[in-house]
Amino acid sequence: MNEKFSFKKLIQLYEEIISVNHRTEIARELRDEDDLFLFLCLSETLGLPNPAYYYTLELYPYMLEKFHEWHLRMGMDKSPLTGFRCC
Repeated sequence: MNEKFSFKKLIQLYEEIISVNHRTEIARELRDEDDLFLFLCLSETLGLPNPAYYYTLELYPYMLEKFHEWHLRMGMDKSPLTGFRCC
């Protein structure tokens, strides 16, 4: 039991050491992926065809919370969508 605990701790320490220098890069990549996903889900409302529009409709309530941060990060002072009022 003690060997497994020390091995788990060693693995966690190794992962932390590896990711220390790349935390900002990892955070930026995750933010970029979130931005792309949000853009793809909202592309139909922006006027771009989205083949998965029907399947992404149920995600809108969850995306409303992040939408304000997203459009500010994209350089838009106000919401580009008439249906989403966040500002």
